[in-house]
Amino acid sequence: MSQEINTLTNQAEDFSIPLKNLQKEISKIIVGQDQIIRKLVIALLSKGHVLLEGVPGLAKTLLVQTLSDCIDSKFVRLQFTPDLLPADITGTKIYDHESTSFKTIKGPIFSNFILADEINRAPPKVQSALLEAMQEHQVSIQGETYPLEQPFFVMATQNPVESEGTYKLPEAQVDRFMFKLLITYPNIEQESEIIQRFTEGISYNAAKIMSAEELLQMQQFVPKIYADEKIRKYISQIVDATRFPEKYDLPLTDQIEYGASPRASIWLTISAKANALLHGRGYVIPEDVQDVTYDVLRHRIILTYEAESEEITSDNVIQKILEKIKIP
Repeated sequence: MSQEINTLTNQAEDFSIPLKNLQKEISKIIVGQDQIIRKLVIALLSKGHVLLEGVPGLAKTLLVQTLSDCIDSKFVRLQFTPDLLPADITGTKIYDHESTSFKTIKGPIFSNFILADEINRAPPKVQSALLEAMQEHQVSIQGETYPLEQPFFVMATQNPVESEGTYKLPEAQVDRFMFKLLITYPNIEQESEIIQRFTEGISYNAAKIMSAEELLQMQQFVPKIYADEKIRKYISQIVDATRFPEKYDLPLTDQIEYGASPRASIWLTISAKANALLHGRGYVIPEDVQDVTYDVLRHRIILTYEAESEEITSDNVIQKILEKIKIP
């Protein structure tokens, strides 16, 4: 087994070099969001999708566009509005008079990197069309099914401040996102750098760091990374503690309405493996799991009304669980 792990680690070390360069290249354009950049790369390696929550003006669009530029792939931005229709995303069939037959016009979803801007502004039908494409990696247009191009990565954003004219994503649909990331304001030094960069005509174009084929190779490698039985048990206990906190002497029963589903365990394992790859390791350690736990569980723990009224967040609950569960 140790020989196998050494082989995996050597391969992981080779892959980690372009991945570090990718993060460096993105951070040359996106100032002060290194953690968010790293988590986006982890989600990309895991073939997952990201829900990014933050107020307007924090460079969410630029972030995904830069990621796409660095990987030599197609990028599209979808601005979600209340009058949007599912066909505006997936495409439709139109009658062609010349050939006297119907032809398919593919929608913008047929791209590699999708930014679904303000996803909670579109009605449920449109949200469902996007989420189905995310889950199935295919789109049905009037009875015909078309596979989506690979790599396929969706980053949806929502503004936590406004509620007027929005359609809240149902919990079951939010569960389709691998990560929910919270993007925060830059600090004073970073703000000063942003002002200088965008008011003095300083421009920087992202260099191509890797091809889409290289990324697909890395995505195929991630599941091969070794996760010991102790790691799997650790992940199972963390997720189980969200469902049955009393089993672990956690006083959270009156705070958690519903715990995380098995999808959380799967994403925790895959994202921990992707995190190990970023660090050039062919095996998972407990720190890899802890590093992604908040992002995987944040939107999967449904809090009670009492907990929300006391301004307890799911992050508070996750912190208590991680402090209680014994590290292997």
